[in-house]
Amino acid sequence: MTSQFTVHGRLWIEGPDGTIIGHGRVELLEKIDDLGSLSAAAAALGMSYRYAWKLVKLMNEHSDKPLITLSSGGRGGGHAELTATGKDAVATYRLTDREFERFLTEQAEKLPR
Repeated sequence: MTSQFTVHGRLWIEGPDGTIIGHGRVELLEKIDDLGSLSAAAAALGMSYRYAWKLVKLMNEHSDKPLITLSSGGRGGGHAELTATGKDAVATYRLTDREFERFLTEQAEKLPR
């Protein structure tokens, strides 16, 4: 018999200046890595280019090293790429998130049935 209660939580990673990454930002980083374009990643996630650019700027500013490099558009359009630091940040977040979800499940199992 399962409990009628559940445990929920949200995970994000902060630096001294504020949030560096959370679920939505990691999705943006992964789309940038997949598509090589900030505008394409933003469109795929249903967000404006301006908002995506703002998130990238904040992540880069709040990290010791840039997570994403951007090159300006032109005839062929711009390019966006995750740095090694960005790829490490995504991997660390995903690992931590899996462990966090396991923790939440364990806590839910302790609730009254």
